[in-house]
Amino acid sequence: MTVTPNSPAEAVSTPVDGVEVLGALSPSRAGDFLTCPLLYRFRVIDQLPEPTSVDAVRGTLVHKVLEDLFDLPATHRTPEQAAAMVEPTWQQMLEAEPGLAEGFEAAGAEIAEWLVACRRSVQTYFELEDPRRLEPAERESYVETVLDSKLLLRGFIDRVDISPEGLVRIVDYKSGRSPGEMFEARALFQMKFYALVLWRSRGVVPSLLQLIYLGNGEVLRYVPDEADLVACERKVEAIWRAIRACEESGDWQPRRGPLCAWCAHQALCPAWGGTPPPLPGRELT
Repeated sequence: MTVTPNSPAEAVSTPVDGVEVLGALSPSRAGDFLTCPLLYRFRVIDQLPEPTSVDAVRGTLVHKVLEDLFDLPATHRTPEQAAAMVEPTWQQMLEAEPGLAEGFEAAGAEIAEWLVACRRSVQTYFELEDPRRLEPAERESYVETVLDSKLLLRGFIDRVDISPEGLVRIVDYKSGRSPGEMFEARALFQMKFYALVLWRSRGVVPSLLQLIYLGNGEVLRYVPDEADLVACERKVEAIWRAIRACEESGDWQPRRGPLCAWCAHQALCPAWGGTPPPLPGRELT
């Protein structure tokens, strides 16, 4: 879960806790740019609407159930209790955003079957961890830090665990399946991004980064060190410089790849024969 940054065109000198900030970046938006600069433009600058993804809504629901599970006394954190929380959580989401149901109609998905899949994801969690033995220090924790370049890094971490010895573990839930080698580096980049923010803001290098994949019941673990986080910081800075260069030139090139199959903007993409809309704030020439 992350916060969408301001577009480069809107990034102005804004203080955060007394520190001047010239731009902002989250791991999701950084990942968008790495995947395809034009996708970043469509999402951040043009802010084009995208259809509701049934899988994305499932992820939101499952995250909420697992977050709320830890509000219960430890002895009540059972598979049965978690499964019973799925439908009430869905009803709460619908009350807050009634339009969610329209995405299911458009996708031809049956909500009853979808709820079964949500409960299955929740049940898989219990095969990987025992929440009765855990007391997270933070859940859905908003974190931020400002680098020396005045770039604000920010995002939401699903869970932060702190051991009695002070060791920090960052945990992220994924409702899908674990990635193949081609996409594993992107998943770890997100976690290193969070680790970098915690290190810069709290002075502690997390001892473990843990991705829990509920789609196939696998756990990806990584032990970072300061060298990893320094390298991550350099990468983030390079991404931001590239974003600013695209903003200044107005040249947001598409990058065709495997993820194009899931892109909502193919009809506007030159790589697929489309034409992007004019950039906001730029006159046609």
